[in-house]
Amino acid sequence: MPLQDYIDHTLLKATATETAIKKLCAEAVAHEFYAVCVNSCNVSMAKKELLNSEVKLAAVIGFPLGAVATEIKVSEAEYCMEMGADEVDMVINIGWLKDGMHATIMEEIKSVKKTVGNNVLKVIIETCYLTPQEIVTASTLVMEGGADFVKTSTGFGTSGATLGDVKIMKRTVGDTIKIKASGGIKDKATALKYIEIGVSRIGTSSGVAMMNS
Repeated sequence: MPLQDYIDHTLLKATATETAIKKLCAEAVAHEFYAVCVNSCNVSMAKKELLNSEVKLAAVIGFPLGAVATEIKVSEAEYCMEMGADEVDMVINIGWLKDGMHATIMEEIKSVKKTVGNNVLKVIIETCYLTPQEIVTASTLVMEGGADFVKTSTGFGTSGATLGDVKIMKRTVGDTIKIKASGGIKDKATALKYIEIGVSRIGTSSGVAMMNS
């Protein structure tokens, strides 16, 4: 597939204005990116901007810390679905993972997936805060919880995706679910390296620069 078919064109900054979101959507349409990824407050507007295009609309929930109550994540997912989102990118509760609350994490993923239904659920495990074994554990929980993707990062942690972390994720989930790499992927050469090791989606705010390089 061409590179643009892997890209979730992303703008999640606190300072994102209406003008910036509209620009993001226009760029995604012009470059035929797979999706745009925005905060839930911008879903309705982005949906209108993407009308009559092939670009999918992804929304983040529980973002960026993953530390809100499960009920809040479910409600946010419901809102995003009602506003026309095609995909949801959810952050796990990292503290729960550190505490060994594996069953609770899996139930949360199942609850959000039930809300999303046949739409795509990606689950962000924020690899920068995890040991290699915790990456294995988190990826397994995402897979067993019924999500469609396990995703590396929010882009708001101490670091983003690394090739080493993605290789661990790939060894863990195989072809059972897909992998999205995000956080710090700013150039075409780096994006292609992730695709080579089995990533199905790239989350980046640098998609336009990649296409023009």
